[in-house]
Parts: sequence; C-alpha cells; structure tokens
Amino acid sequence: MNKQNVAAVELPVAGAHRRNAVRLLAGTGLAWITGMAWRARASTLMGAGTCVDANSVFSDGFEATSAASQFAGTGSCVLVPSETQGPYPLLSVLSDPEILRSDITEGLPGVPLTLRLQLVNVNAGCAPLSNVAVYLWHCDKDGVYSGYSQPGGINTTGEKFFRGMQSTDCDGVVTFQTVYPGWYIGRITHIHFQIYLEDGSLTATSQLAFPQDITQTVYASSLYTHGQNTSVTSFAQDNVFSDGTSQQMLTLTGSTAAGYVATITVGVSA
Repeated sequence: MNKQNVAAVELPVAGAHRRNAVRLLAGTGLAWITGMAWRARASTLMGAGTCVDANSVFSDGFEATSAASQFAGTGSCVLVPSETQGPYPLLSVLSDPEILRSDITEGLPGVPLTLRLQLVNVNAGCAPLSNVAVYLWHCDKDGVYSGYSQPGGINTTGEKFFRGMQSTDCDGVVTFQTVYPGWYIGRITHIHFQIYLEDGSLTATSQLAFPQDITQTVYASSLYTHGQNTSVTSFAQDNVFSDGTSQQMLTLTGSTAAGYVATITVGVSA
C-alpha cells in the first residue's frame, strides 16, 4: 500500500485539527518550547534563537561523545516518509506546558527505552537542526493510548502518558525516556512523531519502526502479558510500513533486562 493511501486506513484526525495545532504553535512562535532547555532536567532558561549544548546540561555518557559518531548508520540524508498521524494524536496537549518533558512514562511499567532522534535538514547538506520541536507519542505495553476512549471499554480521557515534546539541542538531538511500546490489533509495533519548526509550522509527521527480533524478545518477557502480536506478524502486512522501513527503522542496543537505547537520524525539510 502506498503511504499516501494509509490515512484512509488508520482514520487520522481531520486536517482542520492539524491546522489548528499549527496556528496554536505559530501564535506563540514556539517561545514556550525554545525558551526552555530541551530536556526536563535542564534548569537554565535559554533565549529564543539559541540552542542548548547537551554536555552543558548534564552528562550521562551519551553526550560525552559526538552526535556524529552516535548516530552513524542510523538513517541517512533522505527526507523521512510522511505517514498518517493515526487515530490518537491528542494534539490538544501541544498547548500544555507540562508536555515539555523528556521522561514520558509517568511511572508506568515496561522495558526501559531511551529514544534519541537526531534531526537534520535535507535542504542544507543534512546539517543538524537545533531548536526544532519534536512531539512524540505511543501506546503503553498493552497497546493502550492516553487521552482517548478506545475499544474494549478502555477510557484514558484526560491522561497524557507516553506523550512528550522536546526541543532539539545544538546537535539536532532530542532524547525521550520511555518504555518499549506494546501492540494493538491491526498494527505492528511503532512510535508516532511530528516535527515543528521554530515558526510553528508542521514539517513532518511520521512513524518509527522496531527490529522484529528484538520486539519478539521483549514481548516474550513476563512483563508484556499481551504476548506476541498475532494480528500483524510482518512489516509487509502493516498498512504503514508495507512499502519499506529503511528511513524509519530504529537502531537498538541493550537487553530486555537492562533496557534499550534506540537511535535514528531523521531527515526533514526546513
């Protein structure tokens, strides 16, 4: 299935809602995003038009090495494919300052996942994009999204777990602390994200994929009581990734016991 036809399958929110979100962000000039450090642990405010050096915020072993080496081989200088935002984007949270956070777990269980995206500009030799807002969301370990009434009598209206927004640092990097997502009927394991430029314009809506062998290992653990995904067993069967995952596949290191680190370079137009 072509990606431009996916929206009809996954029932995305109407385009008017997306435009409203863009206007909302544009109205503030993203000042409330770029006017704060890109990670929840940062306490020093920065001015608009500047970027935060992750090394100056804190050191966790990752920032001690260059972004170039950390993201080598985790994507390329190609525009990330556009995908449907899906049925559960909850764009209303973009006006909530509490959504500016690195840790999006809210204490919920799952195999720990540190997710790091590096944004690069395909129109400028893939130079890193600083001060770009990344809104990211995914389901919990059992396939449930926050903020919506869902099949099976599940109602998470008013909740915001596994949703967050960060502003990229000087190397174009954002980091989210989360858990390995679960699955729900009709979709293979994935993470949604949107990218907003400093003027508030939406430049990309896409999704991230996970290596199947690691996903199967995670779902075999006792923590993931939902078990293996029997509804979609391959990328070819998935209505979003059936035409390929080369620009959306995360590179993972780690283990189910210790948690995983996932990295990817995302090419966007700015």
